[in-house]
Amino acid sequence: MSKTSKRETILIAAAKLFRDRGYQATSMRDLAEAVDLKASSLYNHIGSKEEILKEICMLNAEKFSEGMTLIYNLDDAPLQKIERLIKLHIEIASTDYTSVTSFNDEWRHLGEPALSDFKEKRRQYESQFLQIITAGVSDGTLQTVDPSICLHTILSSMQWVYHATTVWDVEHIFKVINSLLIKGISK
Repeated sequence: MSKTSKRETILIAAAKLFRDRGYQATSMRDLAEAVDLKASSLYNHIGSKEEILKEICMLNAEKFSEGMTLIYNLDDAPLQKIERLIKLHIEIASTDYTSVTSFNDEWRHLGEPALSDFKEKRRQYESQFLQIITAGVSDGTLQTVDPSICLHTILSSMQWVYHATTVWDVEHIFKVINSLLIKGISK
């Protein structure tokens, strides 16, 4: 197995362990056992447990940022952009739910400067999402709601989706969530 594919195996195993046990409760020894290596050999592929968490979080942050950039720059109406962002969240969660779990729940354990970088990416994403919601309220296609509360309601409703992808297909999840959220905020 090449060093690159071994690293990918380690990242996947780490994401699963972080999901099941939490970042703090997962040791390097646990990770080494999960990938059938000695703990000392693990360091040939990674520098630290935090390095793994950083890579998982930043890879997912980049997926969301790239998706937001594409959607934000479309000429679609705000409601259509929100639908696309809901679908983006579901698609990312369905393709790599273990990493998304770490991304959602374990990012707080990042050290500096990674923590600040992650928070900035998250702030930019939320800011653009908020601008889309505000535009929908302004143009009258969305109910007159507090855009910030609307944003956080949508985002918090997406955090459990990675669990749902093991039970339902992505299209079904999207139809149900989209129906609930879009009907709730549109005029």
